Amino acid sequence: MGLRPDADFSSEPTNTMSDFLTVSREAHDQLVIAAYKSRGFTEEEAVLGTKLAGEAARHGIRTHNALKALHLDDLFGSVIGGCVPGAEIEVLDSRFPASEIWNANKKLGQAVAYRAIDRAIELADQYGIAQIAVDNSFHYLWGGGYVMEAAERGYFAYSNCTSSLAEVVPFGGNYPTLGTNPHSWGIPSQEANGFPIVMDWATSTVAMGRVQALKREGKQLPPGAAVDKNGQPTTDPNEVSALLPFGGHKGYGMSLLNEIFGGLIGGSLPTIRSREIADKEEKTTTVFYFQVIHPEALSGRNFAKGRSQIENLKAVIDDVLGHGNDGAMLPGQIEAKARKASDEAGGLHFTPAEIAEFNELARGLDVAELVGR
Repeated sequence: MGLRPDADFSSEPTNTMSDFLTVSREAHDQLVIAAYKSRGFTEEEAVLGTKLAGEAARHGIRTHNALKALHLDDLFGSVIGGCVPGAEIEVLDSRFPASEIWNANKKLGQAVAYRAIDRAIELADQYGIAQIAVDNSFHYLWGGGYVMEAAERGYFAYSNCTSSLAEVVPFGGNYPTLGTNPHSWGIPSQEANGFPIVMDWATSTVAMGRVQALKREGKQLPPGAAVDKNGQPTTDPNEVSALLPFGGHKGYGMSLLNEIFGGLIGGSLPTIRSREIADKEEKTTTVFYFQVIHPEALSGRNFAKGRSQIENLKAVIDDVLGHGNDGAMLPGQIEAKARKASDEAGGLHFTPAEIAEFNELARGLDVAELVGR
């Protein structure tokens, strides 16, 4: 058994070592790839979808693991036409060499996002900064996974997306008109502090995936995170009808920013996203935005005491965490700790309830079940 430190900065209690079992990454990947391929996805799509799910589990992101990914596909994806297996990305004409606009044609979001990060890195190598705007896609799940990959390759990266459903009530309102709309930043700080700094959060107090995880584990939500069907606060995951933005008007503003990006790129009304509607001229797909910056494009080349860029970053981080701030931590530190625990255990950490859900899937696919240890 292994410890999976909680990756969400909520008041929900952390899990203990006894809550988790270790399963083989290889067995996990074989099962999830088979699940994707059984739905008609190509080998590449299945591999990339599974890669994101495996990395989420490896870093302790239980709200966006393979169970969440396949559940989303069941509800809004290939089963009902919201995601099209084998779809091809169309790169639209642009007069800006460092910017590309893509029509994903409802392709699996993880396959689109990994390709977008690769392409943005190529462009950033040439122009210093690059952006990819993606219209007409399917949700890409854990945004932190993509910016973390860019950071591990030495680049600053940012991503936002419009979430599948409008599940969040705007500040001062009572009806959900916003997605959980995450923002993700990755900073290549490994040489300074040992792991990439990754800031990744939904703009709701908790992600809907956390609600599903707590329901599965029979636990309660933190106060101030959700409302029931009558708009009243609830901590019971079984009664949740909508979520609340984190930080009141501040989280609302960040959530609104995603909808603004989405509206400018090509996304349509939040309240019809991923829903079956009669008006076939409307759009119900999600929208992504990626930005990648080469570190040299940021350097003023005049750091105090002759420090290099990375030495100066380390000095800044050490100053922030110094002065007696012994309890302070860096964004991405919890995920780095979970990754270390996973790697030392030689597999991925899941609860018995999660393993049981995986194995129900395995039996339907005639694939080997996961065995926890």
